[in-house]
Amino acid sequence: MNSIEIDTREILDRITDGFFALDNSWNFTYVNKEATRLLFRSREDLVGRNVWDEFPEAVSLLFYEQYHKAVSEQVSVKFDAYFPPLKTWYDVTAYPSKNGLTVYFQDVTKEKKSLSHDAQQYKSLFEYNPDAVFSFDLNGRYLSVNSAMEELLGYSAEEFLHLTYVHLVSEDVLEMTSEFYEKAVMGTTQHYETKALHKNGHVVHLSVTNMPIIVDNEVVGVYGIAKDITDKKLTEQKLVKSEKLSAVGQLSASIAHEIRNPLTALKGFLQLMSSSNENVKDSYLEIMEKEIERIEMITGELLLLAKPQAHHFKSENVKEIFEDVTTLLGSQALMNNVDIKVMYEDLPPVRCIGNQLKQVFINLIKNAIESMPNGGEITVNLKKKDKNTVWIQIADQGCGIPEDVIENIGIPFYTTKQRGTGLGTMTSLKIIEAHNGTMDFSSEVGRGTTVTIYLPIDSSI
Repeated sequence: MNSIEIDTREILDRITDGFFALDNSWNFTYVNKEATRLLFRSREDLVGRNVWDEFPEAVSLLFYEQYHKAVSEQVSVKFDAYFPPLKTWYDVTAYPSKNGLTVYFQDVTKEKKSLSHDAQQYKSLFEYNPDAVFSFDLNGRYLSVNSAMEELLGYSAEEFLHLTYVHLVSEDVLEMTSEFYEKAVMGTTQHYETKALHKNGHVVHLSVTNMPIIVDNEVVGVYGIAKDITDKKLTEQKLVKSEKLSAVGQLSASIAHEIRNPLTALKGFLQLMSSSNENVKDSYLEIMEKEIERIEMITGELLLLAKPQAHHFKSENVKEIFEDVTTLLGSQALMNNVDIKVMYEDLPPVRCIGNQLKQVFINLIKNAIESMPNGGEITVNLKKKDKNTVWIQIADQGCGIPEDVIENIGIPFYTTKQRGTGLGTMTSLKIIEAHNGTMDFSSEVGRGTTVTIYLPIDSSI
């Protein structure tokens, strides 16, 4: 044995992996120190002996198949395999050569046990989780469900494996649910609420989390966790209904209060008229007529607010709507020494109900005119704020609105006008909200009020 061979063997004895070499007849030609430890054999027991004779149990295991593959195809192989006689898992890499096969291997039993422990923990977390837990492939087909999922929707695990989530989602939220699922497939965890259909047909409200399953930096499926929030939703609906009923009660009380005052006046004047002369009666009639007009105005605005609106939205030009409003209110503005200046850019159309927006603009311009009893200027700006929004601003030079009053704008019968009801502003806010827009008020006492409206541009064009 020359010095180079001695040096090579010393190096092989020092490596931490087990190592052995086989000739073309599958006989051991070298076994390093670590290999003798891992195989519980000495060099003398193995060198010159056939590997399949010494370890006959390996013939029926992956070792035999992979070693022969390496030699016959002259390719390296890498695999994990369990060797029952030694109760050991090995991580093996084998390299073929013209003289036979060299094999490096490690004992990975501890790692395998750790992985098995983790797998058992995962299985426990999956099976015994009180929430419904499930997994999908990339097409939304169920791959696995836990018992809580079976109980939640009434299907057996086997039945789930023949379904996709599409079959179980309520039709009115299917598009939304699919969007969330696709985002999870793209790699982003999603949290949302949806509605599923129980096997017996009833709707189950769910809070859902979808998480991507990532293997080797690639999304291969989606995990899901679902919690039944049906009771919570029913409670919320009852609360909303209760709040609506409370609001109706408050509004009814306010209406009764507002209408009772003019009715009391009317009743009093009728009693006075029965015992008065003709000249006095004329003055009473004038006051009574105004009180009746007030009742008519209150009931008219209430009907307008309460009456269901037909939602026939279509593309409209805001500039043209405003031109109609300025034409309609031009004479009133002139009589009150008010100048209306409209500045605008070329605007894309908005999807709206034209008459409803006209009603809003009329209400705002009338408020502005009435806030300037000594005359002044109303400035209207119509602009495109960004690619999605039209910006409408109406500014007057009137008396302004105190800060504490602005906070209550839109509340029925809350108004600074002597004979106002507050219903006009409430109706305007409701209309803008129905158009997916917003309306903001800013004011300074003695300097005027500015109303800013944002409306979405018609995206269908």
